[in-house]
Amino acid sequence: MDRPEKRNALNSELTESLLGALRSADQDESIACVVLTGAGLGFCAGADLSEFKALQDPQAAERRAELTMQLHLAFPEMSKPVVTAINGAAMGGGAGLAIAGDMAVMAQGAKLGYPESKHGIVAAIVMANLVRQVGRKAAFELVSMGEPVDAARALQLGMVNSVVPDAELLKEALRIAERLAAVPGPAMKETKRLFHEAADLPLAAALERGREANRRMRNFQKLGRDK
Repeated sequence: MDRPEKRNALNSELTESLLGALRSADQDESIACVVLTGAGLGFCAGADLSEFKALQDPQAAERRAELTMQLHLAFPEMSKPVVTAINGAAMGGGAGLAIAGDMAVMAQGAKLGYPESKHGIVAAIVMANLVRQVGRKAAFELVSMGEPVDAARALQLGMVNSVVPDAELLKEALRIAERLAAVPGPAMKETKRLFHEAADLPLAAALERGREANRRMRNFQKLGRDK
């Protein structure tokens, strides 16, 4: 995200650009994994409030909300893994992006938070993913009290996979990305698909999806041997 003068705050232009970049990367056969970070000192300050104040037209506001939803849906819908490298403050929608990746690495000096309630609004769209990733009590604390958490607390809550010194963040994110990229594409695609489907299904249905995934992989491997 390259809007450092605004701490990478998400206006419509940046949101559309990021969504397009993710979709393009997913279609590019030369790309096996995506690393997402922020330019400058912050990861992402969340929604650009100056733009939201200008969205007086209800239809324009609805279009902006739809764009935000599509961005957050893009992460689980991609066939390729995404690693987020949280280099600085990730607030509101920025925190939502930080934990939207399949894996997340956080700099020791970075913070995550959902301060919307302090501004009299609701962490609405980003809440759906948050409650799927941390316990309900912790999630409610984050969105109701609006206090940011440091890297150690984010790791404890399971919001990120690891915490590293600030100077080593990108190196560690790329190391993880290289390991993920080494997984055969068909296996990674099925892993992501099944992971996100199983997370939201009853056990019996999730097991059935697992059996279907095994069947698809056997067929793929058979085709490879027959060539």
